[in-house]
Amino acid sequence: MGRLKMQISKNALTILEKRYFKKDEKGRPVEDLEGMFHRVAGAVAGADKTFDPDADCEETARKFYDCMTQLDFLPNSPTLMNAGRPLGQLSACFVLPVGDSMEEIFEAVKQAALIHKSGGGTGFSFSRLRSQGSVVRTTGGVASGPVNFMRVFNMATEAVKQGGTRRGANMGILRIDHPDILQFIDCKQNNEDITNFNISVGITEEFMQAVEEGREFELVDPHTRQITGRLNAKEVFDKIVDAAWRNGEPGIIFLDRLNRDNVVPGQGEIESTNPCGEQPLLPYESCNLGSINLCNMLRETAEGYEPDFEKLASTVRLAVRFLDNVIAVNQYPLPMIEETTLATRKIGLGVMGFADMLLRLSLPYDSEEAVALAGKVMGFITETARQESIELGRRRGSFPLFSESVYSGLPALRNGTVTTIAPTGTLSIIAGCSSGVEPVFAYAFIRNVMDRTEMAEVNPILQETLQKRGLYSEELMKQIAKEGSLAHIPAIPEDIRRVFVCAHDISPLWHIRMQAAFQQHTDNAVSKTVNFPQEATREEVAEVYRLAYQLGCKGVTIYRDGSRENQVLNIGAVQTGKEPAAPNSIVPRPRPQAVQGITEKMQIGCGSLYVTVNYDENGICEVFTSTGKAGGCPSQSEAAARLTSIALRSGVSIEKILEQLRGIRCPSTVHREGMSCTSCPDAIARVMKRVNDMLQDQTGLLSSSPLPKAPSTPAAAKNAKYCPECGQPLEHEGGCASCRSCGYSKCSAS
Repeated sequence: MGRLKMQISKNALTILEKRYFKKDEKGRPVEDLEGMFHRVAGAVAGADKTFDPDADCEETARKFYDCMTQLDFLPNSPTLMNAGRPLGQLSACFVLPVGDSMEEIFEAVKQAALIHKSGGGTGFSFSRLRSQGSVVRTTGGVASGPVNFMRVFNMATEAVKQGGTRRGANMGILRIDHPDILQFIDCKQNNEDITNFNISVGITEEFMQAVEEGREFELVDPHTRQITGRLNAKEVFDKIVDAAWRNGEPGIIFLDRLNRDNVVPGQGEIESTNPCGEQPLLPYESCNLGSINLCNMLRETAEGYEPDFEKLASTVRLAVRFLDNVIAVNQYPLPMIEETTLATRKIGLGVMGFADMLLRLSLPYDSEEAVALAGKVMGFITETARQESIELGRRRGSFPLFSESVYSGLPALRNGTVTTIAPTGTLSIIAGCSSGVEPVFAYAFIRNVMDRTEMAEVNPILQETLQKRGLYSEELMKQIAKEGSLAHIPAIPEDIRRVFVCAHDISPLWHIRMQAAFQQHTDNAVSKTVNFPQEATREEVAEVYRLAYQLGCKGVTIYRDGSRENQVLNIGAVQTGKEPAAPNSIVPRPRPQAVQGITEKMQIGCGSLYVTVNYDENGICEVFTSTGKAGGCPSQSEAAARLTSIALRSGVSIEKILEQLRGIRCPSTVHREGMSCTSCPDAIARVMKRVNDMLQDQTGLLSSSPLPKAPSTPAAAKNAKYCPECGQPLEHEGGCASCRSCGYSKCSAS
């Protein structure tokens, strides 16, 4: 294998060092970028020996290595993290069944905990559970119902997270005809409730027809199959719309469409998807995903750029072989998952960098030409992937359930499905491209360094375009960052503004049309977020849902700017539209939109604690913490940090806060060498003290001039939900919330 062929950004390298590279017992990276790709390529290529004892695994590894280091293709995060390591769990997500007995329910809880411990996410359908209040004949008691049991799963996930592993993500689905559907629709009305779940309503064709006809539909007891009641379909549809408009949940999935494309219907119904909604799976199946960087699938001509379908074809073929190998070398968290996954050998090859491809081709995202290209490119990928799967089937054998699949009688396929479009939050940061099939969220960000110098981080394609036209300047980039869009900057020519549209410039209807174009040529489903401006109406959301149904989408996730008011690290936000505070109450000042800060690693009795102290022109304004892999007490340290942040923004002196935090002793620090503090609160106090002393020493650092606005659109700047790890605004895209700054993703497998 050769040397690394492509450089990655400093931000991407930081994310890799933090989340992906092998580390020693003290949490220090023991491999570099080349080492990671060598490790992954070698481990995955080793599967060739399983199928052919004479296979040249070194040559296969070289091809895999070259493809990844050129950033043409990357597998899902668990594969990059775990291939060639003892854990060896390479799948992104899983679907587990939830039966209607106490034994089955808590077996699913246990299985989910094991999956989360291994770094995966889980999807569940709670539709088999009898409704709340139903009589349980074996005990004479009454059933708790799906929503209450979701809270049990949620707490189990929280417990696993506090063990120091990668955070677990869940999808919870309930059929529209379940008697508890109204309770389910509202179960996340409070943003602090069931926080480890995305939720979606499982919509049926019959329900949508009832909505269109303005009639009632039946509720069916899942235990007895008896009709328990009827509801007006339009009223329930409006309730779903209202909840999604309020805070983005629930999403919707079209169950009948998932099962229309079920390749082995004899194995049962598809009831659920993975946490981002793009991978419908049978119970105990896992998804093994990867993404091709479409921006790299172009060739430069005298006139500009054009798609390079020859390179795309070769990349697709290699990626299919890579993902099929992943299934072979994977160490599955449960025997039943291994058995079920191997029976269909489903893979999900997707894309990222589509928006960047459009920019290179000078095509606006919201144009007929872009939609047509989406269909052409994805159709080519799926057809080529199937051809390669047929070739693998010829050499390695078809998937075991092929004879009872919908493909029976056709050329033997190696894989039951070949394409999926997943969110690529962290992967696209590593690859330096746009996420999934989403439009660019923002073209420029302002970053602040310690001497208060403002540095604009700019989309490289925009920078190149403006430089060629003699328009590029730091001042213009800062203006773009502050505006959040090019749309209303007269200094930029109209033809550039028309091509370089961002997510919030694009009508929600174009978002859905693009999703539908990709869905038409994708085996599984398409993960995408339809972004709405804050002022969007409920009827506009309803229109998108109807259009998604009409255009053949398998599900929809929407997010309206500012719809989640209870924001992490923004506890003291102005309560617009709410009753004023009581006369004698203290109201913390709002969290600044942009801050500067320092993160320091502190050694605590349980391992490592990362303490971040942020400040603005008024001094220290917030503190937050993150625990290392070894564990710790994340809930207690987070509570201390949040209360400290409120106190700081409420005018409590730093000296008084330090008095309360300093010297608190945790039993885990007793008789331990190398401790830099006596507890988590003491660690917070020590870092705060150092930052405060620094600020006092640096004359003029805290000037009266305001800091620049946070990188966002005008609406999102006021209402963005902030990353719990670095405090930067989260981007809602790909059916998930992710941070382009530090790589955090609510959906753990991106």
